[in-house]
Amino acid sequence: MQVRFSTCKGALVAEESSEEVLGLLVDVLIHPDSGRIEGFSVHAVGGQQQGVLFCSSADVLRFGARIYVRSADVLCDPYDIVRLHSLLQDTRRVLGQRVRTESGQYIGRCRDIQFNTETMTLEWIFPKGFLRWKRAIATSDILEVREDCIVVRDAPLVSVTEEDAVSVFDSLDVREPKVSRVPYETGR
Repeated sequence: MQVRFSTCKGALVAEESSEEVLGLLVDVLIHPDSGRIEGFSVHAVGGQQQGVLFCSSADVLRFGARIYVRSADVLCDPYDIVRLHSLLQDTRRVLGQRVRTESGQYIGRCRDIQFNTETMTLEWIFPKGFLRWKRAIATSDILEVREDCIVVRDAPLVSVTEEDAVSVFDSLDVREPKVSRVPYETGR
């Protein structure tokens, strides 16, 4: 299933077995080189742990009206997971980052993402300009995620030949349909 992060941000995170609410989903951690969703930040409410904790994407069982995880024990301080240290120190981000084409044209800032919940991989980024959403960009068009921006491929230019170009003032050759008249017969 594909999910946009904006639709699940603020969703309840619950334990699968007891359906106990553990907290609210507040952020996503994306590996800038691979596009893999490493996990989610959860604002824990109640229970033994409170504050913003981390939940690995491997511990997420399913997405729906709620996000279900294996157990309350999967929520932890992100610095407790050794393999995340370098990723947490990395200043390259996806959400909130400027998006530019390889020719240097500014598109907007990445304000939303779409990811696959089965493979936990990033599939689309959604840049937003000053007031408007721009066209969605597939991850296959992302060339590099840098500290200052996300570099994407230039949009292909479509060349129009003179033969293909049609002026709105050109006359259209439309043939009138031929209508034959069948005499009307009465059954008298």
